Amino acid sequence: MAVLCVLVVLAALLLPRLLRGLRPGQTLTVPEGQRAAQVYAAADKALHRPAGTTAKAARSAHLALPAEAKGNAEGYLFPATYPIDADTTPASLLSYMVKTARQRLTADGIGSYRTVVIASIVQAEADRPADMGKVARVIDNRLAHHMPLQMDSTINYALGRSTLHTSHADTRTKNPYNTYRYPGLPPTPIDNPGADALKAAGAPPAGDWLYFVTVKPGDTRFTADYQEHLRNVREFNSRQQGAGSGGSGKGGSGGGGA
Repeated sequence: MAVLCVLVVLAALLLPRLLRGLRPGQTLTVPEGQRAAQVYAAADKALHRPAGTTAKAARSAHLALPAEAKGNAEGYLFPATYPIDADTTPASLLSYMVKTARQRLTADGIGSYRTVVIASIVQAEADRPADMGKVARVIDNRLAHHMPLQMDSTINYALGRSTLHTSHADTRTKNPYNTYRYPGLPPTPIDNPGADALKAAGAPPAGDWLYFVTVKPGDTRFTADYQEHLRNVREFNSRQQGAGSGGSGKGGSGGGGA
């Protein structure tokens, strides 16, 4: 009888999962740098909900976001692995992500929405964690000099794509995320940055760099000299053409382009 009771209890616990297609111990991992739209799609799949369900929940869940975010969770869906159980809903999962982000930001002494916006660009632009501090410093320096950021990653966000190649036509795109055309930072983060990018944006190293380009993986070159930057960009383009990419990118990871 005792064994039967245990089985009945287990069945009662597992049935809601099985009906929704959930497996015991299931999780959802949010990678560093993933955009909110990608997180929403992954959550729909993990929770076995129709496409668009989590995006809709994000607009109505009253998430604990800063006022500057205006209800947009981009930048606050903290990259981590989250448990999913029978009681998990899109709204509860998003709330967990935002709560985790706020806890990590508080722990690292980051209270500024501006810093999260910068961190999201750093996450998208840096070739490796070791370069993140310098990328953050380039952003700060360009803003201080009233220079347009000219970050290819922000155009990619505006156009819903991910590419190393930005054309002159792209730089004329009329979109507030186009940091070639519009000065200052984009209106929101462009992805969900991880801990390294957030720390880099919160405390970048000293330096006079105004430009950077990733010539090849592991080789990002930072400089304050525009002519040197143009030489680095030419080397990047030459390598890309040699690889048969057929593009005409202005820079590897964008980065304070021409």
